[in-house]
Amino acid sequence: MQKLGSCARAGDSSLRILHVDTGRELRGGQLQALLLIEGLREAGHECLVLARPATPFWQAAQEKDFPVWPATLMNLFQASDRADLLHAHDARAHTLAALASKIPFVVSRRVAFPPGRSFATAWKYRKAKRFIAVSRYVANQLQVANIPPEKIDIVYDGVKQCDRPVAWNPSGPVVALATRDRQKGRDLIEEAARMVRKPVIFSHTLAHDLVGASLFVYISRAEGLGSAALLAMSMGIPVIASRVGGLTEVILDGASGILVQNKPEEIAQAISRLCEDTALAQSFIQASLARVAAFFSLENLIQGTLACYRRALA
Repeated sequence: MQKLGSCARAGDSSLRILHVDTGRELRGGQLQALLLIEGLREAGHECLVLARPATPFWQAAQEKDFPVWPATLMNLFQASDRADLLHAHDARAHTLAALASKIPFVVSRRVAFPPGRSFATAWKYRKAKRFIAVSRYVANQLQVANIPPEKIDIVYDGVKQCDRPVAWNPSGPVVALATRDRQKGRDLIEEAARMVRKPVIFSHTLAHDLVGASLFVYISRAEGLGSAALLAMSMGIPVIASRVGGLTEVILDGASGILVQNKPEEIAQAISRLCEDTALAQSFIQASLARVAAFFSLENLIQGTLACYRRALA
């Protein structure tokens, strides 16, 4: 492992950013962090990473040749002395930054509920220079907790554009996300699938299993944005999703997908509708590809994040 601070300083117009993510799994937030640091490096900025040792995020960052160290208070304290800005990607990273960072820091906020109201939480949130909200919905939740709107930047998730969308298979299986998160509605999807007698693949490898899928169904009881739905849209797979949180910003109901209430019968009706009306599904595919390109590109993610960084350093 490289010694802390041994990376060469980038040019005057570039930034050195210390990224901190303490997630144990490689979920949507960690995947977005990886896309971000890769994009920042390609744009000429230097990224250092603190993470939990031996986690999928740690391993993925190392495989992409980023300098990675354990996410401890001491390491954060030392590394922050050698960076321009710190980016905390989760709640625990936010706490570490509030306790030990010597430099301005920004915090990504992805969850659909407002921060707590305790004294410790209020102190921690005052320490952050700026917040990156993954949707307007999340930004509103921050404001509910008395975070000034002028400290919040809305930066949507980005997805890599497919060179060519996968060939859509209207007779393929329905795909849904495999997760242990109780806020996700696996039970509702299973009941809806029984009603319409459609097989469902609950996927741990979404990009792989969406190839050949007829639909992607994303049911959630609370959602900051919905990066899994974005992935399906970018691959040319029609999406049915819950009418909750940031998902209403991802999908235009009836134009680029179908939004449903979290009721098995409504989910089943949407599945049947798209399986039977291939012209409607094809129109959703084209609208989804255009929407991803316009609002959820990697370029938008990188430029929006850099704009937040520069405001934090101003």
